Amino acid sequence: MAAVAGEGERALEGRTALVTGGGTGIGLGCARALLQAGATVTLAGRREEVLARAAKQLGPEARPGAEVRTAVCDVTREEDVQRAVERAVDARGHLDVAVANAGTGFGSFLLLTDAASFRQALDLNVVGSFHTIKAAALAMKDSGGGSIVAMSSVAGALPHRSMPAYCTAKAGLEMLVRCAADELGCFEIRVNAVAPGIVATETMERFVIPSREVVESYLDNMPLRRLGTALDVGRLVRFLAGPESSWITGQVIGIDGGHSLRCGPDYAPLLRPGFGEETWKFLHGDR
Repeated sequence: MAAVAGEGERALEGRTALVTGGGTGIGLGCARALLQAGATVTLAGRREEVLARAAKQLGPEARPGAEVRTAVCDVTREEDVQRAVERAVDARGHLDVAVANAGTGFGSFLLLTDAASFRQALDLNVVGSFHTIKAAALAMKDSGGGSIVAMSSVAGALPHRSMPAYCTAKAGLEMLVRCAADELGCFEIRVNAVAPGIVATETMERFVIPSREVVESYLDNMPLRRLGTALDVGRLVRFLAGPESSWITGQVIGIDGGHSLRCGPDYAPLLRPGFGEETWKFLHGDR
């Protein structure tokens, strides 16, 4: 069968892309997939040494004429994001792709979550993505459009016990994506989100994956019983960035092994040892 025009390895040749949180984990996987498709990629993140290490790792994978750039950026600071976008545009002033990947989550039960921590989750996941979408769209609107992809989570659709701030933030992000897609379509700017399940990143391998009970809770809720990889997510982002998805906007696409067909995982085995029994009873009664 003949390949679809623009499909595959060179689909993004000559394009420019920005990936926030691009130095590690899923962001690094997204950057790799975009780079392998021919794009010049700017990695944005808070730690210069992490970005430098990622750029050194990815550099040899760049296609002729493409390169890896870096931009130190805290997405909760609008001026940082604006500078990162300026770093990412090409000589013509074009930015073709932006991946609003920077985000984080933390485990804490609702009754023990303080307002400052709740706001911090919203600030990084929702406000940071808002800054990225807005700055990228301003760069794209006068140069023929582009594709923006935000990073949600299976937690945006399924409650995860002990993660109320993160779940709320990702649900809010998904509505932001829909609103942005509705407003920006007139500029030929597409805005979508991807919603990964559990992915074997450095952070998950350090804190979550060592708990076999928690991992089994994920796998028991997955028709396809395996953990995801950063490149799994990156390839979906690459598709949404490229020409094959030119009639797709305002969508949240799950990439979770089918996890969203069932229910959220149980983090209790991971968190319970950190609480005394009296606190546990306060949170859960006699269950």
